[in-house]
This record gives sequence, structure tokens and C-alpha cells, in this order.
Amino acid sequence: MTGLIIYFERLLKKFYFFLILKINFFEGFKILNLNILIKLIREDMKETYMVIKEDKILLKIRKNSDKKYIDLGERGRFCVHNKLNDLTGKEWIKFTKSWFILRPKQRDEEVILHPAKFPEVLIKKFILFFTKKGDRVLDPMAGTGTVNYVCEKFGRIGYSIELEKKYYEIGKKRSNQHFFLGDCRNIKNFDIPPIDYIITSPPYWDSLKRSSIRQKERKKKGLDTEYSSKDKNFENIEIYDDFLKELVIFYKNLKSLLKKKGYLTIIVNNIYKNSRLYPLAFDLASKLGKYYILKDEQIWCQDDKPLIPLGVNSAYVGNRHHIYCLIFRNGI
Repeated sequence: MTGLIIYFERLLKKFYFFLILKINFFEGFKILNLNILIKLIREDMKETYMVIKEDKILLKIRKNSDKKYIDLGERGRFCVHNKLNDLTGKEWIKFTKSWFILRPKQRDEEVILHPAKFPEVLIKKFILFFTKKGDRVLDPMAGTGTVNYVCEKFGRIGYSIELEKKYYEIGKKRSNQHFFLGDCRNIKNFDIPPIDYIITSPPYWDSLKRSSIRQKERKKKGLDTEYSSKDKNFENIEIYDDFLKELVIFYKNLKSLLKKKGYLTIIVNNIYKNSRLYPLAFDLASKLGKYYILKDEQIWCQDDKPLIPLGVNSAYVGNRHHIYCLIFRNGI
């Protein structure tokens, strides 16, 4: 269905039409809902918005008229001047809360091999806020291609890069988006156009390589407990300061691909190693502030993770049940 939508969008653009589709997909053989929002650019370059349902025009709004909002029922009112996304004001405000709780479903067998895949519901949350349908989204550390998968599902155009061939092959099967195999530090070697939004998550240094209760369980099941043994992988940099320096250089170089005023989201956490906290999230926020505008942080509270007895009766060791989502803007 996505390919058909893109075909008609290109066809309509030739006649000065721009099509934005909001479709709740099929459930079995039953169509749950179908609302289509059309922005029609007339010959005199005046814009009209129409909401169509079951082939009937329910609402028609001229852009320069006094009415600038479209009532989408329970979703709230959509502003026809919304430049960032396809959300209503009600949905926009809900996103801006500085913390949130997600309880992702258990991973499918096809992607469980990857030791640190982030969930579709998390990527959906950010992509729907920071992009419109048809926008280009990049994940340069793609793993099994979750960003591409979500982009295809919600009408965005995904671009991803993955170093490990086995994860790349899994990701290629999950979507028909743009997926490249190779080292993301050589990003200029890939055919990637200007990007509207970047969302990614780096390795948390060497945290996956160290033995832990959770890693032991994965080993028992024959699942990967590290990204890669290749020297090119960031997690294999031994010294923290060197690891941080390489990450900062890499994210700085992404700036040339990201459109002016486009957003970058980095999903990251601080690292506990050898009885010491390494503030990776805070360090990235501080150092990347020289190249991007640090807009905010959102905290994903993981209240569904079990508590583990760490340091009991000996010394304080925290159960880390949150992740930072750092939001930058390309405005410097």
C-alpha cells in the first residue's frame, strides 16, 4: 500500500497537488478507519484544505480564511499551518511532557538476536512528532532496521546504515526502505539525500561486553551479547574519553546531512562500570551543544524492568530503569 501511495503522490504533484494520507490499516478484512487530508494548490497558488471520508467532502478550508483548524474528533484540532508534523494540538502537547512510560511488547524472534534493539513504539513516538508524511529519516546505527520499519509503516522515507552484516540482512527483510551496509563514520560514501530528522542510539561504550545477570540469560539462549568484535565498532574503543571523542566527531559530521532547523534525537544512557558512573548522556549533551542547539531531554521511565539485588549489604549500586532521549536542533 505504501508504494501505491507514493506513486499517486508523485502523480498528483505533477498537477500541483500534494497528498497527505492518514490511514488506519486493515485488521483482518475489516477497514477500521480512513480519513484523507488533501492540500490542493490551485493555479492562483491559493491553498485549500479538505477532509474527505467515504468520498464525501466533510470540510473545506481556504488557508487565508479565518478558519485555520480542522476538527479531527477525539484526536483534537489540526492546525493547517503546522510546519513540523501531522499532529493535532492535543497530541503535540502530550508529547512535550518531559518523561514518559512505555512498556514494549516482547521482541519477535527475527530481531531478538540483536542485543540492544530499541522498540518500535519508542521510534514511532519521536518520528510522528518530528516529521510529516514523506519526510526523510536517518538512523546511522541501525541494528535490525527498526527506524526503517517504522518509517515504512507510517509513510516516511527511511535511510539506515549498519556495520554488521547479520543485522543488516535482518533489517533488509523487515522493510523496503534504503538500507546500507558499512561503517557509518564513512557516511559521505553512501547515497543519502538531505535528511529531515535523525534518530539513533549509540553503543553504551563497552557495557554489553561486561558480564551481567541479563547477559548471562542471553548467553544461555545462544543470543548475541555484544554488537561486534570489529575494531570499527564504537563499543570496542577501550578508553572512555576516546570513545566519547569519537562519538562527538561522528555526530558533528551528521550536521551536514541534516536540513537547517531539522532535529536530531539521541537515545542514550549513562554507564556504570567498576563502581563508577560515566555520564555519557550528560557528556554528549554538553559537547554536542557546540554544534547543535540542545532543545531538551525526555526521560523514558522503564517501570516494567525487574529489580536486581545489586550491592545489597555492601555498597550502593542503583537499578538503572530510565533512558535519556536527547533532542537537538540544527540551528547553529
